[in-house]
Amino acid sequence: MTDVAVIGASMTKFGKREGEWVMDLLAQAGMECLDDADVAPHEVDHLLVSNMASGEFEGMTGVMNALAHDLGVLPAYAQRVDQTSSSGGAGMYAAWQSVASGASDMTLLVGGEKMTHRTTGEATDVIASITHPVEYKHGVTLPSFAGLTARLYLDTFDAPRESLGKVAVKNHKNGVDNPKAQFQKEITLETALESPIVADPLRLYDFCPITDGSAALMFCPVEVAEEYTDDYVRLSGVGGATDTHVVHERADPTTMGGVVESGEQAYQMSGYGPEDIDVAELHDMFTILEFLQSEGLGFFEKGHAWEAIEEGVTERDGELPINTSGGLKSKGHPLGASGVAQGVEIYEQLMGEAGARQVDAEVGLCCNVGGFGNCVITTIMEAN
Repeated sequence: MTDVAVIGASMTKFGKREGEWVMDLLAQAGMECLDDADVAPHEVDHLLVSNMASGEFEGMTGVMNALAHDLGVLPAYAQRVDQTSSSGGAGMYAAWQSVASGASDMTLLVGGEKMTHRTTGEATDVIASITHPVEYKHGVTLPSFAGLTARLYLDTFDAPRESLGKVAVKNHKNGVDNPKAQFQKEITLETALESPIVADPLRLYDFCPITDGSAALMFCPVEVAEEYTDDYVRLSGVGGATDTHVVHERADPTTMGGVVESGEQAYQMSGYGPEDIDVAELHDMFTILEFLQSEGLGFFEKGHAWEAIEEGVTERDGELPINTSGGLKSKGHPLGASGVAQGVEIYEQLMGEAGARQVDAEVGLCCNVGGFGNCVITTIMEAN
């Protein structure tokens, strides 16, 4: 297979983008990525658009064809990638496939979602459609899964409730230094622990916001990358996996099987292991997910991730910085864009372009989760 490089990245401001729609956001990120990579539109062979629900949120379908027109990349092959809330990660997998297979010498991936114009109830209902129809019929939502799993985790591993609050505090602190983040303000542990209950024991600050935004990455073979620049990042490993659609059928809900399996695939392909990862972006749609993913990926032993947050291991100046971007918690979660934005953060960290968020990193990992672990993509990138 062809070695794959990433030579450009971009991200719009995440948040409430009034007066702008999904096509506006996708076009902004796409154009900025073309400029960052110094690639002309006609040089793009494949255009991939990660998007979960443009039809449901704003009645817009055919976003891949519309974006190909707006960016002027005709006659590039265009495809929409939908893997629910892991659509961005699935787009990274598809972009790797398109280049590694030799089918494309230049693949532009753009992920985006427009959500904030809908009410919280409407947006939650669209997202809840990820769940199994029987669960959905009984009013089960992803927040309820998160609350039940968090309670099980805290009770099983004797973890203090404060540890989840400290995840929110850490990620908000990181978001302060991310100019593209939806929330750029610190919060106190007291604020997190006293915010309104959403799904006991989880409270408001344990959840990510509803967000508009877009992000993009440019992929090509390493030998092509060297024709454009001396500075690029290698995509050295990627893995994708699924878990049961019905969450209660899992032997242990505190183990995310898709995370474990996709991580093992990515480690095997890259030749790296958990001990080699210098920085990670995890899918903290809920604070409990940061614990479950960091354990599933082998960063910490089962039931011990909460100790890492207590000891400062995952802080920006810790041994393994997690969610230096602010994570979904602070940066925001525009469904189709989130996995791509994770890749943008790892790319910028490895390129030394993360500004005030910069950490010392040669190898980075991002993990994008669909539903409540129903499908997962794990990607490993390394500095050239």
